[in-house]
Parts: sequence; C-alpha cells; structure tokens
Amino acid sequence: MSHDRNDQGDIGGNHVAATAQSTLQLSPAQIRQEVEDVLRSHLEERASGMDGEPPMPQELLRMMDAYVLKGGKRVRSLLCVAGWHAARGQGPVQPVIRVAASLEMFHASALLHDDVMDDSELRRGRPTAHRALARFHSGHPEAVRLGVSATILLGDLALAWSDHLVNTAGLTSQQREAAGTVIDAMRTATAYGQYRDLTAAHQGTLRADEALFIARYKTARYTVETPLLLGAALAGADADVREQLRDFAVPLGVAFQLRDDLLGVYGDPEKTGKSRSEDIRDGKCTLLASIAVAAVAPDEAARLRELLGDRDLDAAGEAEARRLMEQSGARAAVEARISGLRDEALGVLRTASFPSAVVDDLRVLAQSVTARAA
Repeated sequence: MSHDRNDQGDIGGNHVAATAQSTLQLSPAQIRQEVEDVLRSHLEERASGMDGEPPMPQELLRMMDAYVLKGGKRVRSLLCVAGWHAARGQGPVQPVIRVAASLEMFHASALLHDDVMDDSELRRGRPTAHRALARFHSGHPEAVRLGVSATILLGDLALAWSDHLVNTAGLTSQQREAAGTVIDAMRTATAYGQYRDLTAAHQGTLRADEALFIARYKTARYTVETPLLLGAALAGADADVREQLRDFAVPLGVAFQLRDDLLGVYGDPEKTGKSRSEDIRDGKCTLLASIAVAAVAPDEAARLRELLGDRDLDAAGEAEARRLMEQSGARAAVEARISGLRDEALGVLRTASFPSAVVDDLRVLAQSVTARAA
C-alpha cells in the first residue's frame, strides 16, 4: 500500500472554526485533533474490553497504537471532511469526523498487511509490527512465523474496527447506503491494485502503463479519490460535484504515489521513517524504474534489471541502481510528471463549483502532498 510517512506538516488552510451544526469549515488542525480523539477513544475502549469482550493483549494494543496514532498526516481525514464541505453538507459534522476516522483505521489495516507482504523492516521510524511481535515472542521456536500471523490478525482487526466506526457514526439510512457503496468500491480497488503490485514485482514487470495502473488502484483510490467521494456521499452530492471531485482526485492521487516512489528510492530515512532499500530490492514496478529501463542503453538496462529485485543486494549495488536511474533521466521525468498531474488537479479547482474556502484548502493540500520530503 501507500508508504505513509511520519511528517506532521500543516496541510490545508486555516478557516473559521465550526460549531457542530455549522456548515463552515473546521480548520485542518481541528479535524486532525477530532479524528485523533475518536481513534484514541476507540483504542482505550478496546484496551479495557467493551461489549463483553476481553481486554486486548497489551502487545497488540501497542502495535495498533503505533500504526493508528503515532505519525501520519491524516490526509484521508482532511479530504473526507473537505468532500463533505465541497458538496455543501448540512447538519452536524461529528458523524463525518467519525467516518473520516474509519479511513485512518482502514489505512492502518492496509499498512499492517502491506508490511507483511513486503517484509518491511521499518514503519514511521519504528520496527514494523511483524518484526516487533517476533521479537516479543522471541522465546518461541517459530517466533518469526508467529509475528507474521499475529500481524495479519491485527490488520484484520483494524479492518473490522473501521467498520465499527462507520456503524456507530450516527448516519441516516441513506447516508449508510451511500457510504457503503463508496467504501466497498475502495476496498475492492485497493486489493486489486495491491495484487497487481505483488505480481508485477515477482514477475519482474517494469512497464509504465502497469506502474500507473498500480499507482491509481493501489494508492490513489483510497488516499485521495475515495475520501473526497465518501465525504461528498455523506452530504448527498449530485453527479456534477462527484465528477468534479473525481477529476481533481485522480491526478492528485497518482502524483501522491509517484512522490512516494521517489522517496522510496531517494528519500532520507530520517525524514521518511522507512528504508530506502526496499523498493529497489523488491523490484517494485514503479514509473521511476520503468522509465529508467526503457531509457538506458541495452547493457545498462540489463544491469539495472539484475539489480532491481535482488533481495541480497548490498549498499554498493543499491547506489549503482540509484545512479543508473538518475543518469537515465527517469528521476527528472517523474518529477515532471508529478508537476503535470498537480497542475491538472489544480486546473479542476479553477472552475469547480465548491465553496471558495474548500478550493483554498484543496489547493494548499495539493501542493503539500506532491512536494513533501516525507
């Protein structure tokens, strides 16, 4: 899934605070805080046991806390609330906040499973859940397998809890139906995109069209497009508003993933909280890699293909792969593609029928998520 970072930089404009009954925007800081409060309250309830359930084991709660509350930019939450305002949502905003929090819980589920599939070492500067849980059970003869199995269950729990947050948001029957349709489509697209990501890496596929498909379905759908459309669905958006949001979201979501791809190879681990070796060693089908292989001479392309996907690659080999991709012009080409996609998204805002405050926030957010260093 998308490689979420630990940056807490400000995203979005600062607008007048809203009361629970107002249709004015909440500030980004308020949205983040209210979403954090919902998530923290939910985890605290699980820690002590709720609805007759036993308390969650402390080691699992620590892992869930790390994935849900430690780090993350809350881009999905901000976009969900922005989608509601873009469609001129009326009434209390708290149900929307709770649904926005459910997206963060789904994101945690995706990250937990993604880290297992990629056998990642770090997430937001900390050991990934399967590594940490293997260490916790280090006295067990199959501690590694136990850590992986426990993390799969943890991801399943986060997915179930994302449903719980929606089901307890106080939505009307019409809102529940509209939201369910959007959420179901998101989950299907994310799973399909993740499958294509896995198979492309294992098959050594390095094609630009496949890389862009994966970027759209693995990340763009659930990071940008679905949050906006979900918020709009809660507001009863008409077809025109949904189309405008989608036209803005698709290029921005792909640009978001392309930035992640660059950070996965050239980023500073101190800022990203992740290793910059994994995408190279996994041979990920990214636009960066596919452009590089197509642009260099045949002997260099053959060498680059040898390097990409070598799980035992040393630091010198990684440096060589980075150098070949840089010299091919691929890094500059991806930067140019990100700029073009951002401009495409911003162009939609110039004629969109959204309230001006929403346009301002989306414009700032588009700049932030595509120019970030983490």
